[in-house]
Amino acid sequence: MKKAFKLEGLNCANCAEKMEREIKALEGVNFASVNFMTAKMVIEGDDARFDDIVKAAQRIVTRYEPDVVVKKA
Repeated sequence: MKKAFKLEGLNCANCAEKMEREIKALEGVNFASVNFMTAKMVIEGDDARFDDIVKAAQRIVTRYEPDVVVKKA
């Protein structure tokens, strides 16, 4: 499964890179991208685990940028 999300309020390019690295390392993730310029996050992963992957990704985003709102694109 593959989904895109808008990261409203993303202010740190370095944080975006760290988010991407951690999300890519999650179990079940096949592809992940966090683009600072477009404030867009794309995640592709195992269908059976996808909801858990998205929740974990949201926690990672919040840890680096507490004010960012994650919305489905």
